[in-house]
Amino acid sequence: MIRWRKGEVLRVRREWPGAVELDVSVPEGECRALAYPSLVGRPEPGDTVLLNTTALAMGLGTGGYAMVVAVPDRLPQDPSGPGHLVKARYTPLQATVLGADEQDSPHHAVLRDADSIDGMPVVVADLHSALPAVLCGLFAAGRTGSPATAPGELAPSGGRPRVAYVMPDGGALPAWFSMSCGRLRELDWLCGVVTTGQAFGGDVEAVTLHTGLLAARHVLGADVAVVAQGPGNLGTGTRWGFSGVSAGEAVNAAAVLGGRPVAALRVSEGDLRERHLGVSHHSLTAYGRVALAPAQVVLPELPGDFGRRVAAQAQALAVRHELVRVPVDGLYEALRQSPVRLSTMGRGLDEDLACFLASAAAGRHAASLLT
Repeated sequence: MIRWRKGEVLRVRREWPGAVELDVSVPEGECRALAYPSLVGRPEPGDTVLLNTTALAMGLGTGGYAMVVAVPDRLPQDPSGPGHLVKARYTPLQATVLGADEQDSPHHAVLRDADSIDGMPVVVADLHSALPAVLCGLFAAGRTGSPATAPGELAPSGGRPRVAYVMPDGGALPAWFSMSCGRLRELDWLCGVVTTGQAFGGDVEAVTLHTGLLAARHVLGADVAVVAQGPGNLGTGTRWGFSGVSAGEAVNAAAVLGGRPVAALRVSEGDLRERHLGVSHHSLTAYGRVALAPAQVVLPELPGDFGRRVAAQAQALAVRHELVRVPVDGLYEALRQSPVRLSTMGRGLDEDLACFLASAAAGRHAASLLT
């Protein structure tokens, strides 16, 4: 159940697109809090705020903030303008947004009859932490797959591809929660963020993952889409009880729309839980059981016994999918130049290198598919 507190804003710690981090005084002392100004207004020092402190009480890592629910003494103005999509529906913070696919949208005519993403590569990953690593791999290669001088530089064959991030609603619902997305968007490493389902706060809003992929292609003009849940995935240690099953559904959506699904494996050498060591059971279930359409599953050519373990585990996916071996030479250097911090389950680049190499390899392969 929800835990509530009233507090007073002491100071603004930092802010990024769509979010403000605060220090707030509460009866127990001080705590970190996060506010989304588009929902609740911008809290200022001295404001009284109503907080949801559930995440703090549970000791959550990714979501370890008190969330500002309201600034009771200074409510934001009512929104104006079009928009009939209600997201986070029937919760106290349901929000109305303009969907790219709704009738009042300037993009409705484009999306009304759209039925294909024209062979666009769609990189599918389990965790949100894969997003910057995929981009590092994609931008470290030209369109022929040859290395560029640095991640993000123009590819030799005529320019850096436009990449859209399509965010389903398996993790965080507000895209604003992701500091990585905000920074990658600022640097034009992403041409835009599309939020689908109950997720909201992207540059483009869509009703379903399918219309989100169509919007990435036909509204944002993306050459490549990356689909991964937002921060804060949910898992129960059971075969089916994890939010990453959406990766399999994303493969199906990309295929039915005429895209080229590229499946990034969730790989770890630093996670000591047996179900995640090597190829995670998340990838084996999502791609091996949920994905009914064939994809190109990227098998990173990792060295040594661990690399052989990953290759052996991935063989189970060859029944339905095409395993594509991708070398990882040069990708460590590309990952070191990431403009955002690389972290997965609290582990950085050097603490779980295989994880990030696997995602970067998927980006490298997606680059090779562009013609």
